[in-house]
Amino acid sequence: MSGCCGEDAKFDGVSPDYKRRLWAVIAINAAMFAVEMTAGHYARSQALQADALDFLGDALTYGISLAVIGASLRVRSTAALAKGLSLFVMGVWVLGSTLYRVVYVGVPEAGVMGAIGALALAANLASVLILMRYKDGDANVRSVWLCSRNDAIGNVAVMIAALGVWGTATGWPDLIVAAIMASLFLSSSWQIIRQALAERRHDTARA
Repeated sequence: MSGCCGEDAKFDGVSPDYKRRLWAVIAINAAMFAVEMTAGHYARSQALQADALDFLGDALTYGISLAVIGASLRVRSTAALAKGLSLFVMGVWVLGSTLYRVVYVGVPEAGVMGAIGALALAANLASVLILMRYKDGDANVRSVWLCSRNDAIGNVAVMIAALGVWGTATGWPDLIVAAIMASLFLSSSWQIIRQALAERRHDTARA
């Protein structure tokens, strides 16, 4: 990934094609949130539920991104900052709930985890391909790409967790993957917040 915190002008999302692509991935992510959260609850899988929250976060992120396209740099960087903070909260929640599950560990349904993980991976690869052309840009645009990347990585991780659960007959692989995904949320949150703050400082210096 190339850095996006320099002072050069970055793509700000003002493009009819980009907006159409965002609407498409919003629909994909909203649908997969409902499917994966339901399946995660049924399968007692913390990793599936963590990945479902990532889908929800993405749908909200894309919606905010659409709302601020064409706005001033300060408004766009503020929106990115809000998204970064929401990712941080999500990461803390997943990490906390995972630690709670360590105390009460149930064995997830490996078959459901694997099947839903494969479906989610297909959905996320479609989103990644849709957004590939716009993976670089300002903090607002970049946050969209980071969320899409998180989804694809998360789905592969869920499938690995499913194999681990099946092979060990314990819930530990599921919990480990959920913890890794929480750290991914926190890492992405830091990247988005850092870039958004840098853009706000740059905008203030130009004023």
